[in-house]
Amino acid sequence: MLNPVWKSQQYKLNTKLKLYRSCVLSTLLYGSECWRMIESDLCKLSSFHTKSLRKIARIFWPRYISNEDLLEQCQQETMETIIIRRRWRWIGHVLRKEQDAIPRVAVQWRPEGHRKRGRPKTTWRRTVEAEAAAMGQSWGTLRMLAQDREQWKEFVAALIAYGKKGSK
Repeated sequence: MLNPVWKSQQYKLNTKLKLYRSCVLSTLLYGSECWRMIESDLCKLSSFHTKSLRKIARIFWPRYISNEDLLEQCQQETMETIIIRRRWRWIGHVLRKEQDAIPRVAVQWRPEGHRKRGRPKTTWRRTVEAEAAAMGQSWGTLRMLAQDREQWKEFVAALIAYGKKGSK
């Protein structure tokens, strides 16, 4: 429905990008804080993100531009970075809740019993624990860190910076 807006030369690029961030990305990523993110899901979301940005920036076939240059030109982050930031901001919110709050209990809950044979599935919890371990953090230190909002914001920024450095 927004294709006429993206194609229009009446609106500035910044206006289109604000509309994209507020309407499209917020709708697309609603609840992504709790998604189990696997590589194929991330690939589909990333391709939608770059395809949309190419439409908005009016970059079509004969004119080649890399995805990195496109993101820089539009002053956008990669889809992976957006999702990681949203996930960790939500975790901080949950860890600041009271001990018996349902979201906090759910985050700390571990299922009982034995799993099936084969490679373990990629779960939300395993993803979060791997990201925290990459920064040398445990659940205990994360709980203490989350109590101070400023420290938590710095931690999330460091996590994002570490992710960008690690992916290059």
